[in-house]
Amino acid sequence: MSVAQPQPKVQVPDIAAQVTYAMRQMGISPIPRNYELFYEAYIGSNPKLTRELAALGSRATQDELDAIGAQYFSQHQVNMVDGAHSRIVGELESLVTLLRQEHSSLESYNKLLGETYSRITSKSASSADLLHNAISLLSDATGSKMERGKVTMDGVEAKSREMEDIRKELDEYKKIANTDSLTRLHNRRAFDDRLAAIYDSPLGRTTTTLIIADIDNFKKINDTFGHPVGDKILATVANVIKSNLRKDVFVARTGGEEFAVILEGSSSEDAMIVAERVRRSLEATPFRNSKTGVNYGPVTLSLGLCLASEGDSPQDLYQKSDVALYCAKSNGRNRSVTYEDGMKKELSKSWLLYKK
Repeated sequence: MSVAQPQPKVQVPDIAAQVTYAMRQMGISPIPRNYELFYEAYIGSNPKLTRELAALGSRATQDELDAIGAQYFSQHQVNMVDGAHSRIVGELESLVTLLRQEHSSLESYNKLLGETYSRITSKSASSADLLHNAISLLSDATGSKMERGKVTMDGVEAKSREMEDIRKELDEYKKIANTDSLTRLHNRRAFDDRLAAIYDSPLGRTTTTLIIADIDNFKKINDTFGHPVGDKILATVANVIKSNLRKDVFVARTGGEEFAVILEGSSSEDAMIVAERVRRSLEATPFRNSKTGVNYGPVTLSLGLCLASEGDSPQDLYQKSDVALYCAKSNGRNRSVTYEDGMKKELSKSWLLYKK
């Protein structure tokens, strides 16, 4: 197991604080859709977006920002999600109205029953006609009540089916919003949610490992062969990673050439076996253009692992996995390293060199 020489510990920068600071420096309004733009640019998951956002300079207008947002984040999907929410609210309001009407109808029927009973039991109700009229009235009211009840139940069932259809539609929109369009893996947004969920309960932390994988020398690949080739390599790497994991394992693309795996129900030793299986599988994968014969390889991964129980929080777990990844990079790349106490990483420009 590789171990780097101890280095001074530097506090990991808070992504949210960095994003907020950058927006403030550029005079950008701190609204959610602007934050999303700068968040994606900060983590580097879309280099083209980062370049276009930087090109706006310090005087970007909201219209310019919205134009970029519509281009990269499929704003129509956001509108569809909002529309689905509105439709669910509308169906719920209709259902509540329907049930209130039924409740009112039931109260009226109960009141009628009470009044009829009082009349029948009254000492003055000696007339046979009165008794006959009361029975006739109850019969009509009961039949009408049963018919209204059937209509209400049919309405409730219809509303329930409609809401279930909308819920499925909304789930599909959310799935799209949490999926990386290039690799079809989970994106950074979904990863952050899943990582935080690890710490919702102390159970399972001792059998959950975070693995961060980073493609070695990816900047050189992009610079040599171009971004279209780089995108194809990213998609292939994603497929290799996914094909070497159980179907229920969470895997995401968390940055430009960075991937993350949250492995649950396994020991630290088992996690290392999984990481090495992924690494060796990619190392053995040919990257060659079948038409031109150009060889894009070798393409390799460096991986950093950390058991969830080693981290005090989601941020701490990610930091320690990143420290292990740093050690894998600094000790020759194309290897897997598990975090150990004593490992340190100086977060400076030198670390960015390893990620290029």
